[in-house]
Amino acid sequence: MNPAGWRFPLPDEGRVSELAKLFCAELRAPFVIYLRGDLGAGKTTFARSLIHALGYPGRVKSPTYGLLESYDTGNLHVLHLDPYRIGDPAELDYLALRDLYDKDSVLLIEWPERGEGFLPAPDLIMSFGEVQERRFVHFFSNTPLGENLSRTVQQASIAL
Repeated sequence: MNPAGWRFPLPDEGRVSELAKLFCAELRAPFVIYLRGDLGAGKTTFARSLIHALGYPGRVKSPTYGLLESYDTGNLHVLHLDPYRIGDPAELDYLALRDLYDKDSVLLIEWPERGEGFLPAPDLIMSFGEVQERRFVHFFSNTPLGENLSRTVQQASIAL
């Protein structure tokens, strides 16, 4: 799709929130987003911001210890998965992810490399990073759906 991708600066949490709101206009299920980056890079902050921007009013927990959290936002069912703590990707079978992820779901996956071979392919990959104390997210689309969303968010972000 778009192997070069594009980059969006994330100087603070407010900017992460603005980015999440841009997703809401075009995000449709089923959709899979891989969230990559080091510890503390902003993966969970983005997921939390997106879930709230989609309309979930309650507390959004990090799935680090429970592995999987589920949220009903009214229009979408959001699954937030973090397999960082698993020892073997086959352990993901115990979560019944294949049964939970359906045509009405958006799946956000932190540390997707920990579940390699047991996770659905991503529509969009968001790689969080930092260069010279400047945080950013780099977008890579993996499907036509991912390309569409990425392009829409990129165009809307120009106005920010």
